[in-house]
Amino acid sequence: MLINSLDNVEVNLENGHKYALCDIKKGENVIKYGQPIGHALCDIKKGEHVHTHNLKTNLGDTVEYSFNPKYYDIPTREPVYFFGYERENGEVGIRNDIWIVNTVGCVNKTAQRIAEKTGAKHFPHPFGCSQLGEDSEVTKLILKGLVNHPNAGGVLVLGLGCENSNISEFKKTLGSWDDKRVKFLNAQDVEDDVAEGVRLVEELKQYAATFERKQLPVSKLKVGLKCGGSDGYSGITANPLVGRFSDMLISMGGSCVLTEVPEMFGAEHLLMERCESREVFDKNVKLINDFKDYFRRHNQVIYENPSPGNKEGGITTLEEKSLGCIQKGGLSKVVDVLDYGDSVTKNGLTLLNGPGNDIVAVTNLTAAGAHLILFTTGRGTPVGAPVPTVKISTNTALSEKKKKWIDFNAGKVLDGDDCTDDLFNYVIKVASGEKTQNEINGFEEISIFKDGVVL
Repeated sequence: MLINSLDNVEVNLENGHKYALCDIKKGENVIKYGQPIGHALCDIKKGEHVHTHNLKTNLGDTVEYSFNPKYYDIPTREPVYFFGYERENGEVGIRNDIWIVNTVGCVNKTAQRIAEKTGAKHFPHPFGCSQLGEDSEVTKLILKGLVNHPNAGGVLVLGLGCENSNISEFKKTLGSWDDKRVKFLNAQDVEDDVAEGVRLVEELKQYAATFERKQLPVSKLKVGLKCGGSDGYSGITANPLVGRFSDMLISMGGSCVLTEVPEMFGAEHLLMERCESREVFDKNVKLINDFKDYFRRHNQVIYENPSPGNKEGGITTLEEKSLGCIQKGGLSKVVDVLDYGDSVTKNGLTLLNGPGNDIVAVTNLTAAGAHLILFTTGRGTPVGAPVPTVKISTNTALSEKKKKWIDFNAGKVLDGDDCTDDLFNYVIKVASGEKTQNEINGFEEISIFKDGVVL
């Protein structure tokens, strides 16, 4: 399959790997998606397999960027509706669950016991204590995003009492809260912490029961975009499909959020040219350069990204992975760039700071306010966020093999099915209450980014 008329490789649809369309000389760029994905390490003959043995990245550490806007005409569409929950503060949720958010890992099992007795959801993590500086602040900001998430009809904030990010300290980060919706419990303060937690969750359930689903416009929806376990089909089927979905939702006034900053390296210029203003462009440049500095601080190679599974699936270089990855963002303007703990506030496409690591990324997207996440995968993964995580397979074989993981098959794109309307309609069903596989099977977890010392 030829993806772009400028390409000098094509993709074998049987295995997702690349093969030369013509002779490629040593040092010459290999072109896929109409962009260089690296250079030939040796002369490559027409028809030869192009992969790690004869293709090397072009990426280096430093790039100079200039703001050269390039915008695409995306027609405005008439909005459609879903059935969600309108909160007292005006926010909208697509679920009405009770969440237990613990300030420290020491009470993970306490949270689990309370959840088992009440049906509440809990999300264990190892952080909240013995962290210094920015790590401690990031932990509190991510937990704040979870507490404030409108998919939760009520939240029990569970602490131990002696941790760095104890409830008193966490409240400073949290700011204001609705005491009908958010309850607090220090486990050290009561004789039976599980019984007290159960009592508070039952109060929260009564409050959550006052909300009923009502018809709401899709302009209220915030959708996270993620890929994991990518393969050679990702940039051909699932990611472009999600990009078309993203443009459709944004054309109706909705919001989409793209993260995985290291998987923008080599394709970041295509996002930068779509920034709606110089201010957003400058924030985008800072996003990229700050993450490259993070690699340098740890003496790591910036372009060493594709995983063993990626390579087995046909992805060779970081540029190739990134050019496939960013397609999830469609062609809409980039309207904002967020850091850890920031919330989505603008309609349109937003970029979010964070690594490509699957669990950290879905946690970041949730904390930023994504109501649900579209997660494309070619290799398959059971990972799910606290919010509905729609797994979209890049190929039909995966969807048939892993029915308890996969919600939507983008492999049909290879058969000529556009799938955009089908995916959009499925997302509306999920937003209106239909459960995804991660919800049905209890695959709901979090992990928080860490970059410093643990005491």
